[in-house]
Amino acid sequence: MTSPSGFTLVQLRYFLAAAERGSMTEASLELHIAQSAVSAAVHSLERDLQVQLFIRRRGRGLTLTPAGERLRQQARDLLARAREVEQEARGDGGTLSGPVTVGCFVTLAPYYLPPLFSECTARFPDVEIGVVEAETDQLVQALTAGRVDFALTYGLGLTAEQNLHTETIAIAPAYVIVAAGHPLAARGSVELSELSAEPLVLLDLPHSRDYFHSLVAATGTAPDVRYRTQSYETVRSLVARGLGYSVLNQRPATGQTYGGGEVAELELRDGGPPLEVKIASVGGMTHTARARAVMDLLRETAAGTGTV
Repeated sequence: MTSPSGFTLVQLRYFLAAAERGSMTEASLELHIAQSAVSAAVHSLERDLQVQLFIRRRGRGLTLTPAGERLRQQARDLLARAREVEQEARGDGGTLSGPVTVGCFVTLAPYYLPPLFSECTARFPDVEIGVVEAETDQLVQALTAGRVDFALTYGLGLTAEQNLHTETIAIAPAYVIVAAGHPLAARGSVELSELSAEPLVLLDLPHSRDYFHSLVAATGTAPDVRYRTQSYETVRSLVARGLGYSVLNQRPATGQTYGGGEVAELELRDGGPPLEVKIASVGGMTHTARARAVMDLLRETAAGTGTV
């Protein structure tokens, strides 16, 4: 199949294999063809498009040029769409199958991934979901590099310069946790200023730490950060030990912690702006039918929480 510009889907497939493997030799092994065929296809593609796609260094493999980076994502999208067209033409377009890779912010994963996997298995058993769990900056890198189809993350750290399309699917207000035996544990709600003299156990993730700092600073006091950890559950376990209070956004189904202690949740009367849970994808990207189906399942999961 030849495009109006002269290049073929086969050329794009060979180019994509070389781009992802970083080597013509590795690409040929993956495709089960001769290395010369891969090299010839890439050279022809560069000639047809009149751009250089790779920087070739002897003994150091292939490095994508900026034009090559752009084409890699476009080739992924185009080849995925071509597979959908082929399935529909054969009459089996109604059956979704194949891989979908989801990026997920680390603290959102325990809340959204289990119901997502469960529903996907029930409705689309031939769809294989892969997950990249990371922080916001790493998820943005994975999106722009084409390693994930879309990402589930907070709005923190997302900017217009990143060329992302985002959609808010849930709202996560901040709340306080204290040890179950804390004098304020039975109150039900609290103002952060009431805890200003106590140590703060900080969920120390990029962007998240600034958000939590800003909530405390808005009360006119400086947070006394006594303990820091990048683990959501470690935060809860430290608080359950009576080592301080913390501010979080996602709510577990139980106050029990991994360490055996228990925390009490308190509504924040001066909680500041909530966090937005978003689906993010590369701007202008055309998703496969299976990726769109998984995104719909995420929307359903969020709607079931009643937070939007």
